Amino acid sequence: MKFTLSWLKDFLDTNAGVDEIAERLTAIGLEIEEVVDPLAAVKDLIVVSIDECVPHPDSDHLHVLKVNTGKELVQIVCGAPNARAGMKGILARPGDYVPAFGDKLKAGKIRGVESFGMMCAEDELGIGPDHTGIIECPADAVVGASITTVYPSDPVFDVSITPNRGDCMSVYGIARDLAAAGVGTLKTPKHNATVCGFASSVKLSNEATGIGAPFFTLREIRGVKNGASPKWMQDRLTAVGLRPISALVDVTNYFNITFGRPLHVFDADKVKGQITVRSARDGEKLLALDGKEYTLSDGMVVIADENGVESIAGIMGGEVSGCTDETTRVLLESAYFDPESIAKTGQKLILTSDSRQRFERGIDPASTIPVGADMAAQMIVELCGGECSELIVTGKEPEQPAPIAFDPKRVEKLCGVDVPANICKEILEKLGCAVKEDGKIFSVVRPTWRSDISGAHDLVEEVLRIYGYDKLPEIALPRPNGVHGILQPKQRREVSVRRAMANRGGYQTITWSFMSSKDAVPFRTKDAVLIANPISADLNEMRPNLLPNLIAAARSNITKGTFDGCLFEVGPQFFGFKPMEQETVACQLRFGQATPRHWAVAQRPVDVFDAKADALAALDAAEAPQSVQIVREAPAWYHPGRSGAVKIGKTVLAYFGELHPKILKAMDVKTTVCACEVFLDRLPPAKKKNGKGVKTLKLSAFTPIFRDLAFLVDRKVDAEKIVSAAKNTDKTLITDVSVFDLYEGEALGDKKSIAIQLTIQPVEKTMTDEEIESV
Repeated sequence: MKFTLSWLKDFLDTNAGVDEIAERLTAIGLEIEEVVDPLAAVKDLIVVSIDECVPHPDSDHLHVLKVNTGKELVQIVCGAPNARAGMKGILARPGDYVPAFGDKLKAGKIRGVESFGMMCAEDELGIGPDHTGIIECPADAVVGASITTVYPSDPVFDVSITPNRGDCMSVYGIARDLAAAGVGTLKTPKHNATVCGFASSVKLSNEATGIGAPFFTLREIRGVKNGASPKWMQDRLTAVGLRPISALVDVTNYFNITFGRPLHVFDADKVKGQITVRSARDGEKLLALDGKEYTLSDGMVVIADENGVESIAGIMGGEVSGCTDETTRVLLESAYFDPESIAKTGQKLILTSDSRQRFERGIDPASTIPVGADMAAQMIVELCGGECSELIVTGKEPEQPAPIAFDPKRVEKLCGVDVPANICKEILEKLGCAVKEDGKIFSVVRPTWRSDISGAHDLVEEVLRIYGYDKLPEIALPRPNGVHGILQPKQRREVSVRRAMANRGGYQTITWSFMSSKDAVPFRTKDAVLIANPISADLNEMRPNLLPNLIAAARSNITKGTFDGCLFEVGPQFFGFKPMEQETVACQLRFGQATPRHWAVAQRPVDVFDAKADALAALDAAEAPQSVQIVREAPAWYHPGRSGAVKIGKTVLAYFGELHPKILKAMDVKTTVCACEVFLDRLPPAKKKNGKGVKTLKLSAFTPIFRDLAFLVDRKVDAEKIVSAAKNTDKTLITDVSVFDLYEGEALGDKKSIAIQLTIQPVEKTMTDEEIESV
C-alpha cells in the first residue's frame, strides 16, 4: 500500500515528520517496507532561465538554448516544443543523475552542436507524469536554486498490509490508525448527499445476492465531458505507481487508494438493455481492460447486459463498455461483493487488480453509498460536468456487527500487561468501536470496516497494539520440570543420517516442498500432485523428488562463484494427495571437483563412487542391514553406465550415481553432478539393543596374511560379485576383501581384469604355506 505524505495529511492533522510516522506505523503493526523521496535523487538539479532560443542549424525540431544558471551561460540542445526565451526550467548538468536514464548525465554533441546538459521534463525526473514539454517553473522561481524550491518534498510510504487488515488498504484507513495511536487528529471528509436531477431509465436486476453480490448500486451521470484529470490527481496516482488515464477512470482509482472503495464506470451508451448482476455461464468470455480475454465459469459473479458479460464483479471491467474521451454518459458502480467469492474468481482466472486486493480482504460495506455512490459521483460532476440521477439499488447492506462482551482485565490475563479500563475504552473508541459499559464488562460493537474483529481476543490485540507492544514486561518464561520428549525411532534415524551426511562434507539445505512443473516432469514416476492456488506460477507442484530443488541450489551456488560443493536434504517427496502417498528421503548431491586444489593431490571431478560412498554412509547411520546388494539399476535421471542401486531382496534402499547429462543441460548446469537418494521409510526397523552392552573385542595373537589375486572376467560382471564370492569362501579366516586394481584394454577385448586383496587372519595357530594356498 503506497501513499504520499501530503496525501496522508489530507486526512491527518499532524506535525509528525517522516521518521516518526514510519516508526509509529511499524509499532502498530503496519510494517514499513520503504520510504522513498523522489526528489532525493535529483536534489542537485537547479532552476535556470532561458535567455536565448534559436533553431538548430541541422534540425527542424531541435533548438539551441543559452540558459542562465545564475553563475554562467550554458549551451543546451533541446527538442521540447515549449522551450522559449524568457521561461524558467530545470537543468541537469554533466554529472547530475537523471532517473529516466538510470545514470549520470554526460556532455555531448547533438547533430554537431555541443550540449552541456539537458532541460528536463517531469517524467524524466520521476516527479510527475508529464512529458508534453520541459518543466516550466513559476516566474518568481530563483535562478540557481535547487529543484526542491519549486517541487516540495513529498516522500512516498510503502506499507506492508497483512491480509486481515483490508481497512488499511487506503490512505484514510492509515490516517485513522495513526490518529488512534496518537499521531495527530483524524480529519473526517465531508459527505453531502448527491443532488439528483432525474430518474434513470436504466433497468437493474441482481440475481447474485446469495452468491457474492449482496449489495449493488448504480448511478447514471449524463452530460459528462471526459478528459485529463487535474494535475494534482495525476501526480498522486503516478507517485503510487498508477498510470493516469482519464478523469473518469482516475476518479475511480483515486477513491480506491484514498478510501479503499473500489468503483467502476461503464460507458452507458455502450450498455444494451437491462443490466443484470448474475453468475457467469460456463464458457462465457470477456475481453477485459487489460487487453486479455478470460473464459468464465459457473459461480463467478459478473455484471452483464443483453450482449453478454461487461465486467467481472469486483475485479476488472470489460473493454467493450470502457470509457473513452468520447464518453458523455456513464454508469457509476458502487457495490459490496463477498470477499470469498472475489478471491476464488481471481485465483481461477489468475487475475489480480487493486479492486480485487481490497474486496478479498474485506471493504467497509457502509461506504457503498456515502463514499462510492455519493462522494465519487460529486467529484465526477466537479471534474467532468453533467448531472446525477437517482440512485438505483439492489440487495441490502450486510447487517450491523453483533456486540462483543469484553472484560478489560483480559488484556492482562492474555498479555501480562495491566491496561486500565478507561484506557481500553478510549483506545477502542478511537479505533471506531462503539463501547457501552455494563459494570466491569464492556459491550463492544466493532466498526463496519473491521471485519477481522470477531471476538474478545481480537479486542485484546487492538488494545495492546495501540497501547504499545514495547510496554509488555520482560518476564522469564517458566521452565517445566517434566521429562523432555523422546525422539521416535524414525526421528532418531533421520538425525543420524543428517549427521552422517554432514560428516561427509555436506551442507544441509532446506528447499521448498513444491517446485515448477517444468522441472518436475523428468523426475515423475506417477501423476503430478498439482497445487490449486500456488504462491507462485513456478511453484505449482509438490515435489516428486528432492533432486530438482537441490540441483537448482547447486546451480545458484555455481553462478555465484562456488564451483565445487556438497549439499544434502532430508525431507518428504510426494506421489499422491493422501498422507501415506509421500516418503522421507535423504538426498546428497556433489558437484564440481571432489578435492580442493593441493600440491600433493591431483584434482578430480566427483564421480559415481563418491555418490556410492555417501549412500552407504547414510545407510550405515540409519542402521540398515549389512546384507545388501549393489546392482546396476537406476532411474532415467541417472547416467545409465555410471549409476547403481542398493537393494535388499527386491526392495530398493538407495540409488546413487552421476546425473544424466540431459537433465543437467535442461537445468542449465555445466559441471559434473553426482547424487544419492536413500529411502528411509523403506528400511526395516533397526534391531533393538539387548542391553548386554558391547561385545568383547577378540584380537588374534597371530599376524594377518595378505594375498593378491587377479581375475579375468566379462566386462559386465560386477566387482561386487567377486568380492562377495571371496568373502564367502571362508568366513572364519577371510576377514576383509578389497578391490585395488581394474584393467580394461583392447588386448582384453570384452574382458576385464579385477585384482583383489584378501586379508587372512589365523585364529588358532600360524598357518603354513599349504594351508594358506588351500584357502
